[in-house]
Amino acid sequence: MTSTGIRLHAPAPGWSIPADVVVVGSGVAGLTAALRCQAAGLTTVVVTKARLDDGSTRWAQGGIAAALGEGDTPAQHLDDTLVAGAGLCDEEAVRILVTEGPDAVRRLIATGARFDESSEGGLALTREGGHHRRRIAHAGGDATGAEISRALVEAVRERGVRTIENALVLDLLTDAGGRTAGVTLHVMGEGQHDGVGAVHAPAVVLATGGMGQVFSATTNPSVSTGDGVALALRAGAEVSDLEFVQFHPTVLFLGPGAEGQQPLVSEAVRGEGAHLVDAGGVRFMTGRHELGELAPRDIVAKGIMRRMQELDAEHMYLDARHFGAEMWEHRFPTILAACRAHGIDPVTEPIPVAPAAHYASGGVRTDSHGRTTVPGLYACGEVACTGVHGANRLASNSLLEGLVYAERIAADIARSPLQARDPHPLPQSERPAHPLLPPEARFAIQRIMTRGAGVLRSEASLAAAADQLERLHAEARDALAEHGKTAEPGVDTWEATNLLCVARVLVAAARLRQETRGCHWREDHPERDDTAWRRHIVVRLDPDRTLATRTTDGTDFPPTLHATQEQ
Repeated sequence: MTSTGIRLHAPAPGWSIPADVVVVGSGVAGLTAALRCQAAGLTTVVVTKARLDDGSTRWAQGGIAAALGEGDTPAQHLDDTLVAGAGLCDEEAVRILVTEGPDAVRRLIATGARFDESSEGGLALTREGGHHRRRIAHAGGDATGAEISRALVEAVRERGVRTIENALVLDLLTDAGGRTAGVTLHVMGEGQHDGVGAVHAPAVVLATGGMGQVFSATTNPSVSTGDGVALALRAGAEVSDLEFVQFHPTVLFLGPGAEGQQPLVSEAVRGEGAHLVDAGGVRFMTGRHELGELAPRDIVAKGIMRRMQELDAEHMYLDARHFGAEMWEHRFPTILAACRAHGIDPVTEPIPVAPAAHYASGGVRTDSHGRTTVPGLYACGEVACTGVHGANRLASNSLLEGLVYAERIAADIARSPLQARDPHPLPQSERPAHPLLPPEARFAIQRIMTRGAGVLRSEASLAAAADQLERLHAEARDALAEHGKTAEPGVDTWEATNLLCVARVLVAAARLRQETRGCHWREDHPERDDTAWRRHIVVRLDPDRTLATRTTDGTDFPPTLHATQEQ
């Protein structure tokens, strides 16, 4: 797979740093990959968009899933994952996750992460939706991500891994043969490395997290603007399964006009016995699934949306008053504080909840070692599509996937002889540039996507979204082609442009998949269709900026890599 040659409009790099590996992102996946690469003797640089602990990892409440409890096995974890993935998981990718996962968690503990313990002294394990066993390890009650982030950030600093904070990655650099040669990035406030520069490295690991900011209401932080997926597309990489965006069923409802990051009410609250009820106190999930309120997230989100439609209601309720104050304060202190900050006391009243965009099950298409279809470019964590999640991520598998596949990437890079490569930029006058959108386009994209490609989708809503997104794209493209004008380069315009890129791919894939599967719910095609649609939708960006789509069955996952992939 060769580069499209398309780059974001940006000044030429004014400085550069050499490295063996550049890791883009500082969540559980990125920092794990960096630590393992550094330990293997590779000069490693971590580039992160804000501060080291500002990504999605620190917001993870529930925990990390692994077969660590008595009587639990990787085989049982595999079965639960395959069921949640609704027929689209790659079984070998899941097998790697569940068999390597327990030891990966133990290594995380050895790195310094402190998980909650039971009264007997072992790990305190809980259940979440889709799990038939208690296998969710947690920290600080409901602050697992914050503890994992703390431990990894401390380890990175103690072990001398070089980091560049407040840096937005722009584009992939490649050599004359199309192999990875580093990245360009924009840094704010780093002294001698301020402004646009480059990290030259023969291996690039994308660990940029999700794209939840493509919707108006999301649990994702403001930095989750799909930058890694957009970069990979411009570089010529394939992406897959972008239509499968998981909407978390229980997000604190802040009102019909609320936008941006919304407080999550962890699935672990239901795992400990909270009930979903409507305004009349009816437990509407009873009888809808064998696990009731602990069904996989797509089932629960759909159940909530259906009940909201039936009652013409804006939200449902999560009732955990029977926990009592002591349990709330010790098991869920973060959620308790968030609810009270918004005027709701879950000790004495039900919590208003509604689904919101939470996790991208799809992303940059990789093999079992995290390699993408661009030689030298790797991806792990939420930005990647390893085949683990299929059509719907099983609760708390994401932190585990970040750990396991980051370690596999580092091992693959360490096995490969790395050779510094000279970037081969196109002359500025000949370089196809991606037209930039104005900052306000971000909010237009979010409203378009929420209306047309949210929990409930149809051909009519998706077609309207596609037309509106295409209009935004065409206006920017035509202004550049006819007048040589584009929005002023800057973080806000680059983010808006990346959001439009991933939104167009998501809508194109969602229109193509004419069925309901996992977290993709088509009102006009309400049934799952294993005859025609037990397959993946793969998208790439052509040099003329058009989207090329194809479908592939499970026999082509992991993707077929070119012979030049070997380092």
